[in-house]
Amino acid sequence: MKRFKEKTVIVTGAGSGIGRATAIRFAEEGARVVLVGRTADTLAKTAEQFPEDHTWIHTDNYLCVTCDISVQSQVQEMIKHTIDKFERIDVLVNNAGKATQGKITDLSAEDWRSAIDVNLNGTFYVSQAAMPHLIETKGSIVNVSSLSGMGGDWNMAAYNAAKAGVTNLTRTLALDHGPDGVRVNAVNPSVTKTSMTTAIQDNDNKTDKFLARCPLGRLAAPEDIAAAITFLASNDAAMITGVNLPVDGGVSASNGQPQF
Repeated sequence: MKRFKEKTVIVTGAGSGIGRATAIRFAEEGARVVLVGRTADTLAKTAEQFPEDHTWIHTDNYLCVTCDISVQSQVQEMIKHTIDKFERIDVLVNNAGKATQGKITDLSAEDWRSAIDVNLNGTFYVSQAAMPHLIETKGSIVNVSSLSGMGGDWNMAAYNAAKAGVTNLTRTLALDHGPDGVRVNAVNPSVTKTSMTTAIQDNDNKTDKFLARCPLGRLAAPEDIAAAITFLASNDAAMITGVNLPVDGGVSASNGQPQF
């Protein structure tokens, strides 16, 4: 199914994990994909996994742009490169992020700034720069927030604060730009099998503790999150905006009590 034929889709953090899976899924569905990340090599590896259906995907149908989304001037250049090549933006996926652990008594000011800069300020910079083009195409934004942006975690003060900002920014952008024809939603994953979360989970057997609370009994794969993102970006979700969708195997259905 080619739901995104002739559509231009920007995916930040496209070099690995959820971003890589999402970029590949959009490419499989016919999109022209702009791969954004800080490392050219990882973006190239993502592009290598695009389908070899030359009816839809060829060298003119994707663009790799190295960009630090926490730097506003670089974001503006990235949007300019996108428009220069494809002349339009239909979908923006704000996926780039970083996990920062620590209580506020453990975090440095730089730890705090870095978490906010990448997770929240970066989402703001890219959304702001892309919005005029999305208004022209009546496009959509899908932010990758986190279940940690809908409730607290132990030892994740900066990350929780940043992702909570993304969660509520999603709602506000939906309200402000719904009249412009732009839909804005977010996915809120829980623990997902990526390099960023694996290191944290494996530190202290946290995976087993998580699975004990997860009704579906497994960690999400990046492809699970990509499927939700492409749904929210598609016309199948034409009447959905302002939603923060948990993609968590049912973890958020619990009030936190152990199973009796």
